[in-house]
Amino acid sequence: MDLVVDRPTRTFIEVTEVWVPDGDRLVLGAGNYGGLESFAQASEPVSFGKGEGLPGKAWAEARPVVLKGFEGSYFQRTEAALAAGLTSAVAIPVFAGDTLKAVLVTLCADDEVRTGAIEVWRAKDEALMLDDGYYGAAKHFEWVSKHTHFPRGQGLPGAVWSSETPILMRDLGSGYKFIRSESAGKAGLTTGLGLPVPVPGGATFVLTLLSARGTPIARRFEIWDARAARVGRANEAVLIDGICAREGKLWNEDAPRRATAWQGRIGQVLGNGVPLVAGSSAGLPAGYDSMVALPIHQRGELSHIVAWYN
Repeated sequence: MDLVVDRPTRTFIEVTEVWVPDGDRLVLGAGNYGGLESFAQASEPVSFGKGEGLPGKAWAEARPVVLKGFEGSYFQRTEAALAAGLTSAVAIPVFAGDTLKAVLVTLCADDEVRTGAIEVWRAKDEALMLDDGYYGAAKHFEWVSKHTHFPRGQGLPGAVWSSETPILMRDLGSGYKFIRSESAGKAGLTTGLGLPVPVPGGATFVLTLLSARGTPIARRFEIWDARAARVGRANEAVLIDGICAREGKLWNEDAPRRATAWQGRIGQVLGNGVPLVAGSSAGLPAGYDSMVALPIHQRGELSHIVAWYN
């Protein structure tokens, strides 16, 4: 019997795309557009050179890029995006050493209730400072974040920086490890996923996805360890952490879940090192119809895969 999961009326992220290199341009590799078919049709024939549009800017500048408004900007699909109700976007480049594997782009809509956070932190003077972020209706939390910095090892961003690994943090509003817990609780933020974004040139970036109960970024998160020294063999990954309020613990330490290269959705990412966006329930856990899997390459080698589901 399939698991039946209540679906939220809104999610924080409306659209997710993967742009992959094709010669000297980025072309659409995959996308999940929900019901925004007109925007999907406007995106399919588009391509971006280095420095062109949002994906091209993330490629050229080798860093995550937050774009909070489209009108008058370098965004090249403004008319279609505004017609679809989209108002902001974040582009995350995926590099393996100096080689660009893809650019993952998430697009959001803005209203009075949609709450969450997609943050980009950058190391400056021995601390992580907010480079930019999109928060929806969480305006006070945004203000607090702009006035917060994290030394190495402190808070979610600092812990990711110190460990060079993705980290899941629960109960943001009450957890003592989450430095901004009071303002997170007031904003309704419950779950945080932090991950390193390795880029050429030595700059340090950390991406944090903060999910609220009413308008979640995702209803399920997973972290897979793909380091051969930790997993025990090459071309495999082990699920080391995961969270879903309805399903409870997603793995068993005595019998850890494993993925093998090219087998299943996680195996596909393990095999090619490219982000995956699935808008179909085929191959997904029961009760979910979309998935994003984002690989992390450390020192040129695939080290982790983070996945989220709706």
